[in-house]
Amino acid sequence: MEFEKLTELVIELEVDDIQDAVREALNEDKDPFEVLNALTKGMDEVGRRYEEKEYYLTELVLAGETMKEAFEILQPALAATEKAENKTKIIVATVKGDNHDIGKNILASLLLSSGFEIHDLGMDVDEDKIIKEVKESGARIVALSSLLTMTVEQIQAVHEALKKEGLRDKVKLIVGGAPLNMQLAKQLGADDFAEDAVDGVKHIKKLAEEVS
Repeated sequence: MEFEKLTELVIELEVDDIQDAVREALNEDKDPFEVLNALTKGMDEVGRRYEEKEYYLTELVLAGETMKEAFEILQPALAATEKAENKTKIIVATVKGDNHDIGKNILASLLLSSGFEIHDLGMDVDEDKIIKEVKESGARIVALSSLLTMTVEQIQAVHEALKKEGLRDKVKLIVGGAPLNMQLAKQLGADDFAEDAVDGVKHIKKLAEEVS
């Protein structure tokens, strides 16, 4: 299995073929991190095509599914190597009262393909659940999605809860969603804002450097 083929399968959104290809690469004793690198290159190209309007949301969702399938096979091999120990832990969640998860799921897939350890809490998540996960996982970044105007105040609730627990200065809070912009995000107590999942990965990589 050539690494270029893995990259190509992600770019071409071959969700049905990716698991067999990853399995084949690992059976040939390919380094799991080189396999990850090949997959990430594919995802980077998908991100570029999305930004250039060559791909749209449908393709981005499908690319996320392709990466998810690949990671089912790749994750155990990555976990078995020591290099996997230093990954920045990130909590992703859609805020309380909001049941939209496409953007969050795409972000989680992209972050996984970039080598981060993801703790996905799902949709309609309240601040108590987020606090509990921060304490248990030691995550240094919390990424929240809010797609409904009426739920953006939940970002402030998470910010205040982190402060109350003495965790706010240990955690970076990044948010995204249609009703938000950088100014509003800052008003609600967040450290950063991202326009979409692709933009989110770029911002989170910078935040990860700050907390490492």
